[in-house]
Amino acid sequence: MKKIAQFITKIIDFIYQPFAKRIPLQIFRYATCGGGNMVLDWVLYFIVYNFVIGHELVYIPINCLPNGTLCITPHILALCIVFPITLCTGFWLNKYITFTQSTLHSVRQFIRYISVIAVNLAINYFGLKLCVDILGWYPTPSKMIITLVTIAVSYCGQKYFSFKV
Repeated sequence: MKKIAQFITKIIDFIYQPFAKRIPLQIFRYATCGGGNMVLDWVLYFIVYNFVIGHELVYIPINCLPNGTLCITPHILALCIVFPITLCTGFWLNKYITFTQSTLHSVRQFIRYISVIAVNLAINYFGLKLCVDILGWYPTPSKMIITLVTIAVSYCGQKYFSFKV
């Protein structure tokens, strides 16, 4: 996996050359990795929402509930399915490409990373509820707008908490 990270880093650093005077390398790497992970998130969300779930409410039988069934809206279920995938790819990209100087133990980094991502997940959840359920916007563009909001929160959290040097 480290060889893959080195290969990706070389590509990003090559692309970085024209931006070197205007953007710090770490921010460029973060933006590139985060942008790639964000596109992966959007594509997976679109596929899961439109083709796997199919815009239908999903009913999950849970005996301990009063009516014995949990109803999940398709846009929230798509978020729940896609989230663990992009959580892992995002951590890997941040650890091995963006914040390589961190001396924290990997487990500690991952726990901290999850806590920052949990904040982003809450922003995503409540943002989707607001945009889709209250404002009536389409789910995929709503997800894209909300993701843009979480970028600043994520960068600061990862730089100064999850992967601090």
